[in-house]
Amino acid sequence: MEGSSLDTLTVRERSELMSRIRSRDTKPEMRVRRLVHGLGYRYRLHAKELPGRPDLVFRPRRKVIFVHGCFWHRHEGCSKNRIPKSPETRDFWRDKLNGNARRDRLNETTLRRTGWGVLVIWECETKDLDPLAKRVRAFLG
Repeated sequence: MEGSSLDTLTVRERSELMSRIRSRDTKPEMRVRRLVHGLGYRYRLHAKELPGRPDLVFRPRRKVIFVHGCFWHRHEGCSKNRIPKSPETRDFWRDKLNGNARRDRLNETTLRRTGWGVLVIWECETKDLDPLAKRVRAFLG
């Protein structure tokens, strides 16, 4: 199977393209990091010992921020929250993306139960920094 009728790339080309997608230091994450730093807050990155490896960790405040991609983490109501249409891979992507969202909810619940505050910032929310700055300030205090 070289490619699907709906995909303009071969399976190998699609695989190569997908392998280049970053899991950290993404553009939305970097926008949030610059914003938070500019607001005067200091943080650590990707704490391995915390569930979900939060993107920004504020230990003294016991708060974390996740910066989620709308596609990868199934942002409800967002236009980027969609399952690819290729019939050959539709089931794979549905299971993969739903699994990501399920894991996110579990990680957030675990963090909250252990006394951590959690803020999720979606990729689409990083376009307009003024309202985002207000949310971050309200969250971090």
